[in-house]
Amino acid sequence: MIITVPLVVFMSITFVLVFLFVKTIDPRKWLTFLVSLALTPVVYFYAVYPMINIFSSYHHQKHFSAEVWKAKPALRYELSDDMITSEILLGMTKNDIKAQLGAYEWLSWNDAEKKHNENRWNYSLGIEPGAFNQKKQCIELQFSDQKVTKVKPYKEDIEPNAKD
Repeated sequence: MIITVPLVVFMSITFVLVFLFVKTIDPRKWLTFLVSLALTPVVYFYAVYPMINIFSSYHHQKHFSAEVWKAKPALRYELSDDMITSEILLGMTKNDIKAQLGAYEWLSWNDAEKKHNENRWNYSLGIEPGAFNQKKQCIELQFSDQKVTKVKPYKEDIEPNAKD
């Protein structure tokens, strides 16, 4: 485990709260201190840390890999930041993209022409972990002259046709 400033702060807060709780049970300070010292890691890792993970939207980030992209579609959001910031897809042809990411999942709709736009491919990145995430992450690859010119991340409702 890596000791960081947030870890020390949260552990200290947990210790103070456990100490105050144990102090209500037994007024002896030395016993309260020892019990609190022993219970703090348990309370932190079984109560505080899970709550932090549930309510934060932190996720692990990994380097882009075409094999992982294809094998684990639900975890694509972990690969997307590296893929977008490194601009690895820019300049690739449609055949290169098919080899790296697989066939597009859907095409964007062109209202002017009333048909799907063959130059805007979309892929779902999955749902980022968190208690209140109600949108899935997606990317749109925009092509010009058969080459990727833009990679645009966006979010959409998990169930777009759901009625409120």
